[in-house]
Amino acid sequence: MAGQIELILTEEFKKSYKKLPEDIKRKVKKQLNFLSSNPAHPSLRIHKLNGEWEFYVDIHYRCFFLREGNMFKLLTVGIHKIVDRY
Repeated sequence: MAGQIELILTEEFKKSYKKLPEDIKRKVKKQLNFLSSNPAHPSLRIHKLNGEWEFYVDIHYRCFFLREGNMFKLLTVGIHKIVDRY
């Protein structure tokens, strides 16, 4: 993908991130670094789900986002069951 990736953190994302255990927060930061530098990184396993995009934080945690060109708007992060909300 050409150009700089812009990550936008919504209030919902910030709120859900604050509730995460510290070890998961570290994993989220690592995955966000991959997302901003190489969205095709295999550990992200990005795919579209019900109109939004999802990437893996780890086997249990996911992050949902909207994608418009090089702008990724992070919606929420949490356990896999957040899939039910989207």
